[in-house]
Amino acid sequence: MARKSHFDPQRVREEIAIAAARMIAEEGLDYATAKRKAARQVVGESKIGGEFLPDNDQIEEEIREYQAIFQSDSQPAMLRRMRETALEWMERLKPFDPYLTGAVLNGTAGEHSDIHLQCFCDNPKEVAIYLLNANIQYDVSETRHFAGRGYVETLSFLHRARGEEPMGVHIALYDTNDLRGAVRADGRGRLARANAAAVRALLDHPDSPPLEIGG
Repeated sequence: MARKSHFDPQRVREEIAIAAARMIAEEGLDYATAKRKAARQVVGESKIGGEFLPDNDQIEEEIREYQAIFQSDSQPAMLRRMRETALEWMERLKPFDPYLTGAVLNGTAGEHSDIHLQCFCDNPKEVAIYLLNANIQYDVSETRHFAGRGYVETLSFLHRARGEEPMGVHIALYDTNDLRGAVRADGRGRLARANAAAVRALLDHPDSPPLEIGG
């Protein structure tokens, strides 16, 4: 096998991004796992220099292109149903200041995706109490804090609707103070998380990017 130094980093990044995007769209792999498997597939090794690895933004763009080519007959309808379900839960969780994040927000969600919500409240335990009172059976796990401050408790359950496949819903529980500065758009005008008003706007205008709508 040729040494990695003989490879063109830009071309390798592109090939890894394309392969990783296919794995995410077709198999539901997370970005890190897909990137690792794609690197092994393209280069023959799972550990390669950072200059050869695409960032998540590049992979996300390749996912969009893959879905537009191979899943255009199913992915938009799936995405809309997931956003509608997310909004339904955000309205139910309104007292706990819920925000949508992940693939359902950025528009790359597919049949293997779950709904990821983040709640910001003074007493996160009240979310668990609400689910118990609503007879929702949930599992408890931990999710890495989006700002790198350790881990936060996460409640996961299946949303079931008659005649439809169940959807996984994950609610990460944050303190109210964690929301400060967390809803600013990035340099490309995109949000990492969006409130109910922004999700409602996305449903009304599905071709628009997830901008900060509704404050």
